[in-house]
Amino acid sequence: MEAGVALRGVSRIYGSARALDDVSVEFEPGSAVALMGQSGAGKSTLLHLVGGMDLPDAGEVTVDDRPLPRRRLDTHRRRVGFVFQRFHLLSAFSVLDNVLAPVLPYRVDFDRKARARELLEAAGLEGRERALPGELSGGEQQRVAIARALIGHPPLLLADEPTGNLDSTTGEEIMDLLAALRRRYGMTMIIATHNPEVAASCDRLIRLQDGRIVSDERVAPSDDVLDRIGRLG
Repeated sequence: MEAGVALRGVSRIYGSARALDDVSVEFEPGSAVALMGQSGAGKSTLLHLVGGMDLPDAGEVTVDDRPLPRRRLDTHRRRVGFVFQRFHLLSAFSVLDNVLAPVLPYRVDFDRKARARELLEAAGLEGRERALPGELSGGEQQRVAIARALIGHPPLLLADEPTGNLDSTTGEEIMDLLAALRRRYGMTMIIATHNPEVAASCDRLIRLQDGRIVSDERVAPSDDVLDRIGRLG
């Protein structure tokens, strides 16, 4: 089930710099939201706070109307999928083992390998389970990272510049894949990006500047984007 997220009066200060400054915003369950702004605008900080990788200095972050548990952030993080600009794959592990890595320490109620193979197939990597990351292209490595992020079927997916290390064509393919997987598995997705084409694939665009929200608008994906996503899904 998709997660609803809200920030209420949230600020995060590093030294004398306000990375976020009294931000209040809601993300509807099942939505895909792009965060745009120049470096230092607060995009990554917002993602880190929502994902439980950092804590606000003021205000409150809630997921499904529940405040994040400050003493049990690890529990929250297990319900969040993370995708980054750098793929952060384990070079000595196979593709399959990289996807399995997040759930290996925990007891789960599903067949780990069956789900990992299902996700790799959905990501277009069927038959590459035994390959090492160094044998893959950048786009293929990001597909592995996406499959890994979804191994726990998280209700919330956070992506920080997921196409930043890819050429434009491969980046487009990755965004289409993310959109198709969001619809297939049911997730709320928040993406930090500098790329207007990435933002155009989302439902909503929020612009940040100096730690504040300066605009918030709905986005209608173009017909060609919807057509490409439909073919993937």
